[in-house]
Amino acid sequence: MIEKEFHLNDVVEMKKPHPCGENKWKIIRMGMDIRIRCEGCSHSVLIPRKEFARKMKKILVKHEE
Repeated sequence: MIEKEFHLNDVVEMKKPHPCGENKWKIIRMGMDIRIRCEGCSHSVLIPRKEFARKMKKILVKHEE
């Protein structure tokens, strides 16, 4: 399986949209678990890294370092 490259403050698209209708998520914390925040309603979700890599579709906006 190809390892997906994602970093803090990247905006990603998940396979399923959030119930508010938006499918843009900003990575706000990384570690063993990854916390992402919905860009539409600002709800945040904590997901294990392995599960996040499986559910992420693509990176929409790369964070400038």
